[in-house]
Amino acid sequence: MRFLLFLLLLVAPAVHAQDKPAYRLFTAAGKPADYDKMLAQLAQADVVLFGEQHNDPIAHWLELQVARDLAQRKQGQLVLGFEMFERDVQPLVEQYNTGELTDQAFEADSRPWPNYATDYKPLLQLARQQKLRVVGTNVPRRYASQVAKGSLSTLNALPDTEKAWLAPLPITVDFELPGYKNMQAMFGSDAGHAAGVQNIIQAQALKDATMAHFIGQSRQPGQTLLHFNGSYHSDNHDGIVWYLHQAAPQLKILTISTVSQEQLQKLDKDNLKKADYVVVVPTDMTKTY
Repeated sequence: MRFLLFLLLLVAPAVHAQDKPAYRLFTAAGKPADYDKMLAQLAQADVVLFGEQHNDPIAHWLELQVARDLAQRKQGQLVLGFEMFERDVQPLVEQYNTGELTDQAFEADSRPWPNYATDYKPLLQLARQQKLRVVGTNVPRRYASQVAKGSLSTLNALPDTEKAWLAPLPITVDFELPGYKNMQAMFGSDAGHAAGVQNIIQAQALKDATMAHFIGQSRQPGQTLLHFNGSYHSDNHDGIVWYLHQAAPQLKILTISTVSQEQLQKLDKDNLKKADYVVVVPTDMTKTY
């Protein structure tokens, strides 16, 4: 009897620990998903958009796992893309990736995000080790700011050398896309600032269109391009996805979204169909910043 009690005491902490998972993975329909099955599907896609919450440590850890595992499956046919690096620093990204630039030189000039060292540097180091191509896809921030203040039309006056860092002009904006309509609702529909809200949405569209353009430009047939971006840019299969499909309707695109929930047993109604796979993280998860 004492021996049995001893065994129960040993097992009890392990059982209790399973009640506190760091994340759970679901399909778009809200069914529990298997990581290995997801990985097999991702390996068959042309483009995978991994939507993160920028300060979520679980999302960053999973990004590294997915990149490492896909690199093994794809055998040299994986490309990594980053919202976090803008097109005008792409030469530096390439020089760092080939070992021509030191960490210090790269970080001094590439305008890395504040959480670069903990959240994105491990991915670039993996790319170096595995000899994976890396592409920065985002529009330089100054042009998004310019559009937010004065609309997409202000970009027409840019010299051709700078237009090369953007999606080809003119850029079509579908204001009826769910993400853009939600932005309209967040900012309000007061007629007095309607033009300002439209400019902000156009700035978002400029980012989405530019990331889509350089994603499409950066992969070859047979390759999978794994792209890291804020969830809002690919949630509900719009944003980047919409622009990718405008240029290449045949592309096979899969999306992942990271969300926070109070409970992890099932997918909240608001998170259903947000992406092909949804990573659910506890709302009290620690943040990287």
